[in-house]
Amino acid sequence: MSAAPPVPQLTASDIVSATAKRQLRLVPLIGVMFFTVSGGAYGLEDMISLSGPGLAILLLLLLPIFYSLPSALVVAELGAAIPVEGGYYQWVKAGMGRFWGYQEAFWSWLTTWVDMAIYPVLFAEFLAVYWAPAGAGANTLFTLGPVEFDVHWVVCLAVIWPLTYLNIRGARTVGDSSLIFMAILLIPFIILVAIGLPKLLAEGINPLVPLHPPGVTVASAVGAGLWIGMWNYLGWDGLSTVAGEMERPRRNFPLALFISIPLVTACYVLPVVAGLASGVPWEEWTAGTFSLVGYDFGGEWLKAMITFGGFISMIGLFSGLLLSVSRIPYVMARDGYLPAFMTRLHPRFGTPWISIVICSVIYSLFCLNAFVDLVIIDVAVYSFALILQFITFLILRWKLPNIVRPFRVPGGWPVAIAVVSFPIAIICFAIYKSYDDGGIEAIWKPAVALALGPITFPILLKFVKKDKPTEDVVVDGEVIWRHRGTA
Repeated sequence: MSAAPPVPQLTASDIVSATAKRQLRLVPLIGVMFFTVSGGAYGLEDMISLSGPGLAILLLLLLPIFYSLPSALVVAELGAAIPVEGGYYQWVKAGMGRFWGYQEAFWSWLTTWVDMAIYPVLFAEFLAVYWAPAGAGANTLFTLGPVEFDVHWVVCLAVIWPLTYLNIRGARTVGDSSLIFMAILLIPFIILVAIGLPKLLAEGINPLVPLHPPGVTVASAVGAGLWIGMWNYLGWDGLSTVAGEMERPRRNFPLALFISIPLVTACYVLPVVAGLASGVPWEEWTAGTFSLVGYDFGGEWLKAMITFGGFISMIGLFSGLLLSVSRIPYVMARDGYLPAFMTRLHPRFGTPWISIVICSVIYSLFCLNAFVDLVIIDVAVYSFALILQFITFLILRWKLPNIVRPFRVPGGWPVAIAVVSFPIAIICFAIYKSYDDGGIEAIWKPAVALALGPITFPILLKFVKKDKPTEDVVVDGEVIWRHRGTA
């Protein structure tokens, strides 16, 4: 068999137009990062009732230090050293080889099949408060000629596909729109905090009391809210996949990370603390509680503003995450694991539009069911992909000690090991508590999802990749990793 032709090395100019106006600049980058990680305080309300106000607030304060910051430090060093399209997939491939690189990409993409479907579904559920047919259980049909569609699903599609077009237009467009979305959703929370904090102080309310629910041990209370907290603080690595589309990625990516961590933390902690001054009992906090808090503080107008912010949050989350995750199947296709047509770039915008569209088709199909209860699967699988990044961080420190690192985690090997140890310990504790509290039923689904990576790798290697070469990892024109096999 003749040797396969060499795969052309694609640079950032292959991904976006050479004009700077289409690159993702620092401030819009922070806007997109806000949505790839947070999207506001929506979604963390259950932590209050599950863990208790005191532990929930402590978790929201400690997770950024022991979970987010270590992750951001690792991502900042790797992202500045290897600022290439595909981000964490390319890092793990360079550090651990193509098998583990594939696991990193597959697991990261797989979690989004569930995660990304949540946001259009939640948008529809917010809308159902005002328009009942949009609800998942309304079973209201929309007729288009001879075909009938469920209205709930049509609403989900009405969220997904305009944002898909926005993504096809490029990272700069997504970044600029994210800044607008962020401003809209933060305004009602700023008002809520401005009303709630003075009330908290005037009435002498201690937001840390009770520390945890009566009759529940501290360990169980922490375990109950930990997955939710981790879910609300994950995703710092997401935008590494569009490094080829950033302006000055070696400077702006680390800078955006370290600006976003305190921003996201404040957007979580301040509304929770202020909200505990409302008349809504902490035992009753659940999804949608911030709208009730808004009504208690300001009446119908503030409730409506917070609810509308929820719409915008779901839109911003889907748009920002689609930007980051759609590059993963694109680079997997460049390496031959997925069909070659997925590498096509838009002739005008230079974006991997086929990959973006295929991702949106998958998420549209998953919206046919409610997957909001699968947060543990989402976080658990993502956590194993994150652990691969931590291992890669240490391996590349050893294998490539002289590679240019514009940002480097200080302190040498002792600090490097400590940095990855904290989040790994948190992940292990969360998995242990899930098993301890729920038995095998609590962990078998994440285990099956993880197993799909090693199972699909040899299948795709044989039937899809075949003899297609695996691309080198190239930084500044220098090959830092090359597959030694025949393909």
